[in-house]
Amino acid sequence: MNGKSMRFQAKVQVWLRSGIADPEGNTVSEAINALGYPGIDDVRMGKIISMNVEADSKESAERRVSEIATSLLSNPVLENAEIQINEA
Repeated sequence: MNGKSMRFQAKVQVWLRSGIADPEGNTVSEAINALGYPGIDDVRMGKIISMNVEADSKESAERRVSEIATSLLSNPVLENAEIQINEA
């Protein structure tokens, strides 16, 4: 970093890819219907990871968070990871 770093709020949303079985989502879907809410299906469960990032630019923060998302927070073979970066 060149000394003029900025602070960003990053959110990484991770969920199973389409076509990958989601037993947790199926259980929630069954419970929703059992509670009397018909017409809801294809429930997919996931996770949201929130972090603060110091970087020279939004693009730099996005690159770093993307690397973290694909190497640590998700399994790119089974899961999708979507990144959102905002100035803190």
